Amino acid sequence: MSVQRSSEGAAVGLRASHADRDGVVDLLSAAAGDGMLTAEELDERVGAALSARTLGELTALTADLPVSSGLRREGEVKDVVRIEQQGASTRRGDGWVVPRRMEIRSEWGEVTLDLARAVITHDTLHIDLTLRGGTLKLVTRPGVVVDTDALVAHYAKVKVARAAGAGDPAVLRVEIAGEVSFGQVVVRSPRRRFARRG
Repeated sequence: MSVQRSSEGAAVGLRASHADRDGVVDLLSAAAGDGMLTAEELDERVGAALSARTLGELTALTADLPVSSGLRREGEVKDVVRIEQQGASTRRGDGWVVPRRMEIRSEWGEVTLDLARAVITHDTLHIDLTLRGGTLKLVTRPGVVVDTDALVAHYAKVKVARAAGAGDPAVLRVEIAGEVSFGQVVVRSPRRRFARRG
């Protein structure tokens, strides 16, 4: 099979590397942050980018985005998100973009990370946790695996509910490390909403 080359000289038939895929995911995430893509479009394109085999497949995913207008601005896509709070409540809900790493420092407050409705752009999320009092709550969905083996607990509770669809392929692995004192870490599925019978 001959390799086709575009007018710009890119070998669109060449195999894509991990770095190529990551670069496109960053571009897509930045575009979503600027309002150019909906959460559904981002989810669909990121999935296609992560499974793309050639540079041509990756190029097609960003063809309608103004890459030349500065989509690669420094800091547009965050690899690390930090949450620091005392006696406060923080929630990441519908449509938030999951970073590669989070640093959470919370005293006597609550942090909720809704992964069931989040936009997942990487296969692993590392959480570095220091929790004194209060709660870290993770809402999961099938395909999200949470590992708390590296978490140290002092007078605390770590509760990981058995996920529905445990046999589903992993979409995101969450690794929580750090320390919990006088608090709790709760991992659960979304609450079911029961329809009212007529």
